[in-house]
Amino acid sequence: MDSAGPDSEQLLSGLEDSAGDAAVLRMRLGNQLRRLREAAGISPEEAGFEIRGSRSKISRLENGRVKLKNRDVTDLLLLYGVTDEVVLSKFLALVMQSNGPDWWGEYGDILPGWLETYLGLEAAATIIRTCEAQFVHGLFQTADYARAVIGLGRNAPPEDEIERWVSLFLRRQELLSRPDPPNVWSVMDEAVLRRPAGAAPVMRAQFRHLIEVAKLPCGPESAGNASTRPDQPPRKALR
Repeated sequence: MDSAGPDSEQLLSGLEDSAGDAAVLRMRLGNQLRRLREAAGISPEEAGFEIRGSRSKISRLENGRVKLKNRDVTDLLLLYGVTDEVVLSKFLALVMQSNGPDWWGEYGDILPGWLETYLGLEAAATIIRTCEAQFVHGLFQTADYARAVIGLGRNAPPEDEIERWVSLFLRRQELLSRPDPPNVWSVMDEAVLRRPAGAAPVMRAQFRHLIEVAKLPCGPESAGNASTRPDQPPRKALR
């Protein structure tokens, strides 16, 4: 790295485009901090010492698992050679935005911890690959289909909780229509389309929706499916 420090345009590249989603922005800021640290030849232990922390704290920051503190970020940026006041100011402004509430925070009363983590990873992913054998993927479900699936089984949630799950699933689907949607590859077992979840009109509407979703630039590679029971972690690969 030269004495002028990292290139300001490269440092902020892509970060401002993520400002609308706190979780995505937090992960990308953390990733940028990691790149700066590695470019400066500084170990996680050295970086942790600089902010009165440890290697594990640096790992959490760089992976976007915790909210960023202005003091920590400022100390790290200076350590990594970022001294331009304009760049520092813009970076810290993004840090403040990244500490805003995640949209799924309002569903904290029903969300298991693993799903909160997954939603953050899904929001930040550029590629989502799924393979499902039971139900249509939550990103592609209609409200009625989701309602029917969640209500299956002996341990179905009460009706008001089912409606909150449906609301969460529909909110989650908004990532498909954002300006920078992920590429989604979804493989669904044929049994998914044959297995009824709800009455015939529900299934017909779901089939029509899959056809429409498949036309999107980020739609599933095939009219496929993914398990969406709220109590079952999905089998997915995020990148």
